[in-house]
Amino acid sequence: MSDQNPYEKLGVSEDASFDEIQDVRNRLLEQHRGDIKQLEMIEAAYDAILMERLRMRQEGKIKVPERIRFPELRVQVPSKESSTPQKQSPAWLQRMLDQPSTADVLLPGAWYLGLSTISVFYPGVGDQALQLTLVLGVGISIYFLNRKEAKFGRSVLLTLVGLITGLIAGGLVATWLIPPIKQFLPLTVNQFSTLITFILLWLINSFLR
Repeated sequence: MSDQNPYEKLGVSEDASFDEIQDVRNRLLEQHRGDIKQLEMIEAAYDAILMERLRMRQEGKIKVPERIRFPELRVQVPSKESSTPQKQSPAWLQRMLDQPSTADVLLPGAWYLGLSTISVFYPGVGDQALQLTLVLGVGISIYFLNRKEAKFGRSVLLTLVGLITGLIAGGLVATWLIPPIKQFLPLTVNQFSTLITFILLWLINSFLR
């Protein structure tokens, strides 16, 4: 028995495919379950075949399937996903951004569209009317943010940030944007700032958590 080569011990031919060798090994392991000596002989023969196949592969004589079990010799080949990492937004940004439903976008949008229309197109709108629309816009923002996350304090904070940012940005942009469009759409600086604020509040309501 000791004179047998590993192929003969497993009962396979030397030109057997890897799949055939593995099938025979598994069948023999099942057949001799509990016989430690036989199991050791089967594993030793299997390992010897694999070592020989590996040597032949290194010499360029055969191609051995990548799934041959050599944990200590196997080189981990990076997957396509790791070789071409996908560009992902930062974690903090993912935590802040939301994937809104259609209702989450349209409901606040309808309110802010109505307020914007009043602010821009209502005849003779004055500063007091603009302030009233801003108050309504702030209330709407707090309501929808709190409804979505049930965090009233955070809703108020985000709304105030949006309000202040919108008014400041609108005032800055209005100084150079209003003159070119004034002949098409006569707007005051306050009207323009209010419009920018409503747009920003709508974006915060729709796309922030």
